[in-house]
Amino acid sequence: MSIGTPLVATTLTKKLQITVGVCSVVFTIGTTVHNFVIIDNELVEMMMRISGSADPTAAAPGFTLWLRIIGCLYILGNAAGILALRSRSRVLWWTVFAVNCTQGLGFWAVPPSMWNAATDLYGTWGTVPSLVTDGGALLLTVLMVLTMVKYRAVWAQQRALPTGALQVPDSSSATQGRWR
Repeated sequence: MSIGTPLVATTLTKKLQITVGVCSVVFTIGTTVHNFVIIDNELVEMMMRISGSADPTAAAPGFTLWLRIIGCLYILGNAAGILALRSRSRVLWWTVFAVNCTQGLGFWAVPPSMWNAATDLYGTWGTVPSLVTDGGALLLTVLMVLTMVKYRAVWAQQRALPTGALQVPDSSSATQGRWR
């Protein structure tokens, strides 16, 4: 598809925009809670002790700082996704896709010692923000991939047909063996 090919909304376009926007609100809140309520020096020290670090007390403050910087980048990325409620830009699509794709990998990127430390310190509730953001981001990424495959375009849009062009029938345009 060339860059100049106009795209038109389908019946799924607005629903997808709303889904991305609402998920982005939830992920922004969840990432913020995880970054500033769950992640702290105590959690990081405990995580380092569980994983066998030599001097967790000395290493925890620096590690916590870097975790928070990364968390802030995800907060910004998730917040950008809220723009989907008003915009269908390609840049926004690929930004939301990249943020959710990498955030969805959190289950594999976060060491098991973090899950154990969060559960030990805060109970099950200590893992909920990360489970919601990482699991939700993974599901949203799958949804975005499926719509890209089905529509071959971002935001579940279709290529506009030139005026007067014949439409080739498919399952959506054929009615009882007749052409529309």
